Amino acid sequence: MFCTLIIARYPKYSGVFGFFSMAIFRLPLYIHKKIKFFKLMGSGKNGTFDIHPDLNQWAILFIANDSSTKAPQFIYKYWRFFHCDIKEFLLQPIEGHGLWNGKKVFGELSTQTAHDGSIAVLTRATIKLNRLKNFWNNVEDVSTKMPFAKGLIISYGIGEMPLIKQATFSVWENKETMKNFAYNLKEHTAVIRKTRNENWYKEELFVRFRILSVTGFAENIAVKMLTLQPHYEEA
Repeated sequence: MFCTLIIARYPKYSGVFGFFSMAIFRLPLYIHKKIKFFKLMGSGKNGTFDIHPDLNQWAILFIANDSSTKAPQFIYKYWRFFHCDIKEFLLQPIEGHGLWNGKKVFGELSTQTAHDGSIAVLTRATIKLNRLKNFWNNVEDVSTKMPFAKGLIISYGIGEMPLIKQATFSVWENKETMKNFAYNLKEHTAVIRKTRNENWYKEELFVRFRILSVTGFAENIAVKMLTLQPHYEEA
């Protein structure tokens, strides 16, 4: 099983066409026979959870059974027409837990593997309506520190629904640096503790990925993302 995440940034004053694309792209993705699951998403500012939307940046995530599956050509043509900057990740899920729309969309995953090298992480949650204030009052401290975390290569705040359905996709030099941020930063551990004690989420998901390819990045960043990637098998 393979996952593709595409981040499309529209030029200034063109973000409205990204908004329209969330409706326009649904049909070609739905009828694509090789795509098993997809989500069209908006973005928050500052590369993580952010209450303020980035109206020029939009995202598509889809899952397929082979690594050669691409988004429908119509979508790429639409982006080219509007001169979008496209960043694309081909990923293989290797570790994780949780549900998306009540399903294990990434299949059965181990909680730990022997993977070494750079790693991508997707964290996603559907926030309970009566816990929205708790969530947004507490995530700012983590969000402001994440861009400066040691070992972070890049991150994006994405989500299916403003305020309620939120996700962060991030790429780290290795598991150690990712875990140092997740479990040693006091602000982050405090938020984790509160999510459990106050039962913030209706649904949550956490997945780690092996990075198979990246396009649209400067060569030095792409090389850094792909450092020490072990051999993978078609699933």
